[in-house]
Amino acid sequence: MTESTDRFQFAPEQQEHADEVLRLAQTCQYDENHTRQVVKLALQIFNQFESFFRFGKQEQFYLWCAAFLHDIGIQTEGTRGHHKTALHIILSTPLLHFSSKDRLIIGSIARYHRKTLPNNGHSHYAALNEDEKKMVSNLAAILRVADGLDYGHKNIIDQVSLSIQKDRIIFNCRSKQKNGNEELRSAAQKSDLLAECTARRILFAKNE
Repeated sequence: MTESTDRFQFAPEQQEHADEVLRLAQTCQYDENHTRQVVKLALQIFNQFESFFRFGKQEQFYLWCAAFLHDIGIQTEGTRGHHKTALHIILSTPLLHFSSKDRLIIGSIARYHRKTLPNNGHSHYAALNEDEKKMVSNLAAILRVADGLDYGHKNIIDQVSLSIQKDRIIFNCRSKQKNGNEELRSAAQKSDLLAECTARRILFAKNE
């Protein structure tokens, strides 16, 4: 499998797992256009936070997997609880051959792409150590914003560039169309975790 559209180069040991992720998404009848858009935006954002969060290739792969699987619960559960269903599928499906720890990490990132923020009251999150919890929160924060930037599932936001300042982070979002205000509003609403993780205000601007 080649994910050139998502600008991700897999390490040899990751390729088999990546193929499994794609097969699982297909089995769950995922929304391919929306998913690939979210993956693309999430990786754009990740690359600009790489030094800020001290991310590496493993964190990038976790984000890729979670972004690719974040909506796989919609076909069985509908939109209301699909984030929890995605977690359940990732933790239990025989189609993935990840370790139990990798399942917890990827599943938690996908679960927190909407609604409740990471919480020690959730057993899957509580099972992680402190460094893993921090990583999950940082990656889920990116995924939440990327998902918000494709609110209408119309691939309106084409590119995102970040200005990381001492007290704020500005997302400059290039739109392929004159609209896109709903996407920016949604991303702003879902930037709560990112604001918490970075200790900065999160602002969005549209560049047409």
